[in-house]
Amino acid sequence: MFKKTLIPVLLAAALGGCVSQGTYNQEVQTANTYAAQSQAYQALNAKLQQEIQADQVRIKELQGRLTVTLIDEIVFSSGSAQMNAKGRETLEKIVATLQSVTDKRIVVRGYTDNEPIGYELRQRYPTNWELSTARSSDVVRFLQAKGIDPNRLEASGFGEYQPVASNATPAGRRENRRIEIVLTDMNF
Repeated sequence: MFKKTLIPVLLAAALGGCVSQGTYNQEVQTANTYAAQSQAYQALNAKLQQEIQADQVRIKELQGRLTVTLIDEIVFSSGSAQMNAKGRETLEKIVATLQSVTDKRIVVRGYTDNEPIGYELRQRYPTNWELSTARSSDVVRFLQAKGIDPNRLEASGFGEYQPVASNATPAGRRENRRIEIVLTDMNF
C-alpha cells in the first residue's frame, strides 16, 4: 500500500517541477527580449553620455520599457514646434540604436508645462496639448526621414496634463517640458 501511494506522489512532484515547451519557449523569448533591451540601454547610455552628464537626457528601463527622456530645450527652443539643431544632433546619435531594435515600437510622447502659449504660436497651436503633439510629430518625422520604419513609430501629445514635477517653480516647469522616446513591445 505504501508503494502504491508513494509512486503517484513522487510522479506528481516530479511533474510539478516541469514546464511545458510553450512556457519554456516563452521564458527564453522574454529573457532574449530583456537582453536586447539591456543592450539598447547600454548603447543609448554610451552615445548620450554628454547629454546625460548635463542633465538634458535621462534613460531608464522599467517593466519591459526603455524610455529616453529629452528634457526642456535640448530638442525644442521655447515657443517653437520645430526641432532645433541640438535636438537633431542628439537624435542623430541614437538613430542607429533605434533602427537596430526592430521588434520594438517607438512611441514619441510630447509634454509641456502649464505656462500659456505665446501669442504668435497660439495662432497655430491654441493649447499646450496641440503644441506637445506637434513636437512629438516633428520628432517622428525626423526619425522616419532617417530610415526608421514608420510602422514602428507613434506620436502622441499630453500637453501639461501629466507633469512629473510641480509647475510652481522654474525647475519643475523645466522637468515637465520634455520629449519621451519609449521603446515598447510591438503589441502595445
